[in-house]
Amino acid sequence: MKKLYLECNMGAAGDMLMASLLELLDNQDDFINEINSLGLHGVRVERKESVKCGIVGTHCAVTVHGHEEHSHDHGHSHDHGHSHDHGHSHDHEHSHDHEHSHDHGHSHDHGHSHDHEHSHDHGHSGMSDITHKISHLRVSDKVKADAVAVYNLIAEAESKAHGKPVSEIHFHEVGTMDAVADIVGCCLLIERLAPDEIIASPIHVGSGQIRCAHGVLPVPAPATAHILQGVPTYGGAVKGELCTPTGAALLKHFAKEFTSMPIMAVSKIGYGMGNKDFESANCVRAFIGETTVTNRDEICEISCNLDDMTGEAVAFACEILLDNGVLDVFTTPIQMKKGRPAYMLTALCKQEDEEKFSQLILLHTTTLGVRVVKKKRYMLERGVANKNTKYGDIRIKTASGYNISKEKPEYEDVAKAAKENNVTINEVLKEI
Repeated sequence: MKKLYLECNMGAAGDMLMASLLELLDNQDDFINEINSLGLHGVRVERKESVKCGIVGTHCAVTVHGHEEHSHDHGHSHDHGHSHDHGHSHDHEHSHDHEHSHDHGHSHDHGHSHDHEHSHDHGHSGMSDITHKISHLRVSDKVKADAVAVYNLIAEAESKAHGKPVSEIHFHEVGTMDAVADIVGCCLLIERLAPDEIIASPIHVGSGQIRCAHGVLPVPAPATAHILQGVPTYGGAVKGELCTPTGAALLKHFAKEFTSMPIMAVSKIGYGMGNKDFESANCVRAFIGETTVTNRDEICEISCNLDDMTGEAVAFACEILLDNGVLDVFTTPIQMKKGRPAYMLTALCKQEDEEKFSQLILLHTTTLGVRVVKKKRYMLERGVANKNTKYGDIRIKTASGYNISKEKPEYEDVAKAAKENNVTINEVLKEI
């Protein structure tokens, strides 16, 4: 199984994630050329070499109409080199032609637009504008859907933070296009890398406070904290914001779980760098490789002998067990004493469900008792792929692990295609 593991020991931002994924590609320049020709008006992405604590990695610089978002230092330099596009709820014009001076105790510069100088006019975009922009990009429907889903997480978080509906949340134009480039870039890279599973580490969010357009906020910022609900996070000695809403939303959307690195044979490692330097290397690391799936667990096998039930009644009991989530149920023809024909009903379930299914069997069959045996099982990792044929899309059931790989077309899809196209099942299978 092909796995992608994202290590977020110094937080995560959109450009850092994009740079770490970019390093996993063989031809990085081709991808940069591709993203710069997608149709993101005025946006340019540049790949730059960056060194942190002696480690060479990549920084992705995003400019909008030649302007790159920056934030100001406030004492401690914590620049991750990423734009932080806060949403604003408003119904009036913003001219943003004043300067903000910030000389209080801490500098929390991640390259976010928390408190940048507004010496230029900013337009504003709502969620509908962003969706419109993404829908017209020259990318696949899957990339568009992923990008919109990620930005929806950000919009919903900003909506919650400001206590306003999503329709009233607006984003500064430069920050918006910067974030859209990061998000679309990450979605494109994940499509290109095509991992079977994405796992991330618990996320270091930083600590202390940050200054933004709304004032001084705690770390993690309210929008980030909302997005990361249910995700393992932690603070630390670094004073400042390490995880941005964009980084949080990308991880929340794509990562299946947040845990330690799984056992895997790593084929490539990508380093996505921020701008500023810390004691620890300021980067997101991306590992891609193969895992030898060793899916195994312990289950219960519950069985009983039935010699006084009709076939229909036994079938009904099996249906009840399936409806309640049993792992599997089957019957075996047996012969009991005095030559009586009978069925042995066998149900497989998780150990914690032993009592539940024992009671259901006792209720829905004529048996006076059941037998329970603890058993180990070894499983292949299951999945579903899609194959486009001249008869339509057919789902392919896949299974892999222990250096074994299997696949089989979904019967319902094959039968449906045969009926709709007035051909035989064998013709559909041959086409597949």
